[in-house]
Amino acid sequence: MAEFPAGPADDVTLTFGGTATALLRLGSFTLLTDPNFLHRGQWAHLGYGLRSRRLTEPALQPTQLPDLDAVLLSHMHGDHWDRIATRSLPKDTPVVSTPEAAACLGKRGFTATADLQPWQTHELTRGTDTLRITSVPGVHGPGPLARVLPQVMGSVLELVSNGEVRWRGYVTGDSLFRPVLGEVLQRCGPLDVLVPHLGGTKIAGITVTMDARQGADLVELLKPPVTVPVHYDDYGLFKSPLGDFVAEVADRRLPGEIRAVGRGRTVSLRA
Repeated sequence: MAEFPAGPADDVTLTFGGTATALLRLGSFTLLTDPNFLHRGQWAHLGYGLRSRRLTEPALQPTQLPDLDAVLLSHMHGDHWDRIATRSLPKDTPVVSTPEAAACLGKRGFTATADLQPWQTHELTRGTDTLRITSVPGVHGPGPLARVLPQVMGSVLELVSNGEVRWRGYVTGDSLFRPVLGEVLQRCGPLDVLVPHLGGTKIAGITVTMDARQGADLVELLKPPVTVPVHYDDYGLFKSPLGDFVAEVADRRLPGEIRAVGRGRTVSLRA
């Protein structure tokens, strides 16, 4: 099970729960990303009759969660928001996601969703601190698959104190690599950390999340000082393991540090 170490209020950390589920402590704010609480052997339903069996045990469960300022949901898929999340999370939990996912959650009784179009922002404020969330467009399925897979967004998270950005991170969501993601730097500025969703997920033989090569392409494009990979070994549809990504980055001598974190462990998001 996950450990939540105590620390100063300005800590910036990630506690990994498995898949794309993580607890982010960003200064005085606490976010949960892509809540997937299914146990090993249970099936995630992906729509259109598609499903995938979970291969690992999650390290986060709803009963372990601290008070949340928001849930950050990249898209509505059964391995990112599952039936346990629908049943267990309070219906007034703020959720920041795509318009499509927000509409779906509204039908499930969630009353505090914020839907973002690409490059729109949503802000959380506490005293003189602000957490700014900017939606980054993503491509989950290439070509014809784009019409059947859900809308997906990445998120740039910026911790702002007294008007100054103290920390900036980018969580990619289930997006394929595209050179246009370089706009993250142009629109938001240099990153302190990159959290890529990897795995090389394949549906009908078509890759729908970044594999090792695409993940390394993104590191080369954005040049983050720290990369914390997630979403790489929890389901049978994931075909590109973490080791391939680490090796690809090393072979290409790309800048920055790969900071892998085990399920249930906490890692700093500072360079």
